[in-house]
Amino acid sequence: MRTSDPTAERAIAESRLRSITDPERAPLLAQVPATFQAFRAAVSTSALDPGRPGLRALLALAAVAVLVAGFFLWRSQPTPEPLAAPTPISSPQPAASPAASPAASPRSSPTAQVTVHVTGKVRRPGVYSLPMGARVTDAVTAAGGVRKGAPLGSVNLARRLTDGEQILVGATAPAAVAGVTPPEAAVLDLNAATPDQLEQLPGVGEVLAARIIDYRTTHGAFTKVDQLRDVSGIGAKKYEEIKPKVRV
Repeated sequence: MRTSDPTAERAIAESRLRSITDPERAPLLAQVPATFQAFRAAVSTSALDPGRPGLRALLALAAVAVLVAGFFLWRSQPTPEPLAAPTPISSPQPAASPAASPAASPRSSPTAQVTVHVTGKVRRPGVYSLPMGARVTDAVTAAGGVRKGAPLGSVNLARRLTDGEQILVGATAPAAVAGVTPPEAAVLDLNAATPDQLEQLPGVGEVLAARIIDYRTTHGAFTKVDQLRDVSGIGAKKYEEIKPKVRV
């Protein structure tokens, strides 16, 4: 057990007292505050006080830091991507019935056409297929038009075309060899005959030929010979005279 030595303890106390009361240490002891309140006052008036300008700078830096942090926070948010549109599911088409097949349906058939032979004084004579309802002028245009300087003749450009007809432009039909009558020379095609050719029919003059041409232009091509009865000026007797000499 440790025993206390009064003499040694007294020597230690005197040594400490001398170190505190040493005149060389007086300036240092003068700088130490006497109380805690004095220490706080010293701290508040020390160089840690930034003052008004420094406080404003600190607030500005804090605001900038908040803005930068908010910007990076906003940039870090995930961007929503739009969903792709769903692929439509096509319903199976019902099998076509025989009654609705293209061969049986008139609507699904290709556009009706007429085939004509354009000859005479045109640039490209030949056989051409044109839509149903086309006119003679369409056929002449398809053949390259009338040759330069060639007369058009008595061709009615406004007449509707009929399938299988021949259009002779700017020339007359070749004369028959004497003693030989070609099969079609004695029978005129009502849809292709010119006014001059119609005047060769029995009882048909210039006026009646013009009426036949007008009827053909207004009502379209003749589909049967007895339509001549609808032309003004052709009675039953005259029709019987003309009938053997015309065709459609």
